[in-house]
Amino acid sequence: MPDACEQSAADWEEFFAFEEPYENQADAIETALDVGERRGFLAMEGPCGTGKTMAALTAGATLVRGSSQYERILVVTPVKQQLRQFVDDLRAMNRGLDDPLDGVALVGKRDLCPYAREDVFPREVSTHERCEDLRESTANLVRDDGDQQTFDGQDADELSKLRPDGALDEAWWDPVQGRELARHARRDSDARITDDGLDTADAESPYVRHQPTAPDELSGQGETLYCPFEADWYGRNKGSPIDFSAGEDGVVTVSELLPASVERGTCPHRVQSVLLDAADVIIGNYNHLFDPNSRPLLDGLLDEQTFVVVDEAHRMEERVRDLLSDRVGRQSLVRAANDFGQLLQAARQSEDNREEIAERLQSYGASLDAVEDAREFLDALADWVDERTAEFLRTEFGTTDPRDLPERDLEVPLRDPERTEPDELTRWAEREGYTGDVWRSLATVGTAVSNTLDDAEGEETDRQTVCGPVGITLTRWWERDHAGYFRELELEYSGGVSGETHPDHPWRAAYAPGLLMYNCMPGDRIGDILGELGGGVLMSATLEPIDVFEEVVGLDRLADGDDGTEEEVPRPVEERTYDLPFPEENRASFTVDATAYTRHNRGGVDEDTRTRDEYRHVLRTVARTPGNILVCMPNYREAEWAADYLEDVVDKPVLVDESSSDEDTEDLKQSFFAGGEKVLVTSTRGTLTEGVDYDGDKLAACAVVGVPLVNVGSPRVRAVRRAYADAFGEENAFEYALTVPAVRRARQAIGRVIRGEDEVGVRVFVGNRYVEGARHSVHEYLAPEEQAEFVRMTPEFLGPQLEAFWADH
Repeated sequence: MPDACEQSAADWEEFFAFEEPYENQADAIETALDVGERRGFLAMEGPCGTGKTMAALTAGATLVRGSSQYERILVVTPVKQQLRQFVDDLRAMNRGLDDPLDGVALVGKRDLCPYAREDVFPREVSTHERCEDLRESTANLVRDDGDQQTFDGQDADELSKLRPDGALDEAWWDPVQGRELARHARRDSDARITDDGLDTADAESPYVRHQPTAPDELSGQGETLYCPFEADWYGRNKGSPIDFSAGEDGVVTVSELLPASVERGTCPHRVQSVLLDAADVIIGNYNHLFDPNSRPLLDGLLDEQTFVVVDEAHRMEERVRDLLSDRVGRQSLVRAANDFGQLLQAARQSEDNREEIAERLQSYGASLDAVEDAREFLDALADWVDERTAEFLRTEFGTTDPRDLPERDLEVPLRDPERTEPDELTRWAEREGYTGDVWRSLATVGTAVSNTLDDAEGEETDRQTVCGPVGITLTRWWERDHAGYFRELELEYSGGVSGETHPDHPWRAAYAPGLLMYNCMPGDRIGDILGELGGGVLMSATLEPIDVFEEVVGLDRLADGDDGTEEEVPRPVEERTYDLPFPEENRASFTVDATAYTRHNRGGVDEDTRTRDEYRHVLRTVARTPGNILVCMPNYREAEWAADYLEDVVDKPVLVDESSSDEDTEDLKQSFFAGGEKVLVTSTRGTLTEGVDYDGDKLAACAVVGVPLVNVGSPRVRAVRRAYADAFGEENAFEYALTVPAVRRARQAIGRVIRGEDEVGVRVFVGNRYVEGARHSVHEYLAPEEQAEFVRMTPEFLGPQLEAFWADH
């Protein structure tokens, strides 16, 4: 009898949506099955045409349906287009199954809340905060003080049918009360029909547009805002009137979930949560797996019974680093100090108040004296931020007048990025007597004060406490190491000089300062998160060198048994790299041996250097070839220089990309795709070089100029390099932190050209750093196939080679 792995491998064809797998696709499926059965991970590089999406879904579906080890598949991708691809492939799979897999694609609360979508909420309040306040007030209004068991004549068995899992929570709420609150907000309540309804996503809700207040007989405390969509959800006993049949082929996306929920008058976000609990396949973005603020949506689902698929895995390091960095703004410090002050003021009102508050604080492990110390510290800390900001601006720009300061974000490093040592703020605090005991107490004190204020009877306030999260972040500031976390004072530009004046600190009209702990080493946390799951696939078109990838994202730790658990059981990690499956004769691939395009060699954009003249020749040679041409420069300023030159020397419209809004970028992309040949010039680090499908005849050639390194002089980049040196060795620091990510960017851009079996195109790396054996060559970081296929070419011979290629095609 075959073992479980052999049985699974034999059965995967049932879930594969197409007649025959692509070349290498069957190997990818069976390798993923093998490591999945052994609670391991597959790191897979496969270019366009490998069929990575269907391979990963097929393996996951086979494991979910073929064994008791897995209950669900979780897909995370940072690219919206890829999310849609997973939805399409899952639907294709389901069309061939007698028992389709239930799937749901996640979106954020802002996109699901009808009030937020229609700008009904006050602009100064975030959607998350407003929704949480409304949820709390609605919960209080529906709280069951008796023993209600029915809802409009329905019994519990009937109500349970509204839930996909057929289960009812233990009810602490009164569903009749929820129904009454929903009815009270209807636009036709009390026979008062109104056209001023809340409509969104081309769906008409049953409710009035404005935020309703509870009737006096229900609230008993004056006007109380609540959410009728939330009340309806309680009215249905936390059930959903929408199941997976609402989605095409059993996969529910926002296009089906939102209008269906709105029309039924129930909360779309709650419906999504109910579907999540019952889903076989969950498709979301990186935030849902890695962001501490978004992970609670998947509470109870991120466990060893989850098979994870991480798409575009080459971007994990960069994306997760940002998600796991902590920031606390100056204004939050002030608000947290006010929270402490509010509690202290309440305690001073009477001896009874003082005793009651002290008793509550004690139950959380805090005291009034500790609250007083914490408030004093936060007041001093806010003053330090002000003074340090002013000092920096005077030193760097000679002024604190916002009219004469840069209109951009600024970073103020609080230690030498090249040295692992305590930061300025920590040293200041120690000198002022704010020792580790004070810092470590802030998480406990902040949480205690927040809970005490929230629990206080008769407390009437619209202000949400922040002392809890602020205290936790500041405790981390003290406790976290100084190699993995780089401390900065970050000045966020507010977008313009406001009308508000600050006589002592005029710069406040333009900047919002905050304390930032920048996560230099996200791999430790990535490894821990992956270690919580059962196994999975991490895939991309550009993972090579895979051994470096495994080190920086923590897979090597899992392979060594260091998964963050006490068991320390090694987890198998397999590697696969697949070649581009399309005919090689359909593509020309060159590395142009031109002078390295470094800042030192090329000079400024307004300088007429020999290097720039050499690259003018290459740019016009490529841009004059047939079809749409994509030119990728190291940054947006260089892109502007190249576009200005090409406009005068090529007989095609030249479009130039800038660092702009998503809407502007989308408009530019559609202009490029419209009829007629064009040249599009962008930054290799921009959004048009990854996750955009230039299929068909949308792109004939792509030239990547230079190696797109980030600003190596940035304090954060230098701190990351220092952290990598400490973790992986000084000899590997620049390679791991800078070179490999830059080459992956370049390879992603080149990968836009050939997207199908019959497509024809040209791929060009420009600059001798791509040439084997050159000084500071990055040739070894290309995939093995690319190293073999790209032909070295001097600039003067590029034109004839391109002409010959296009003459044959």
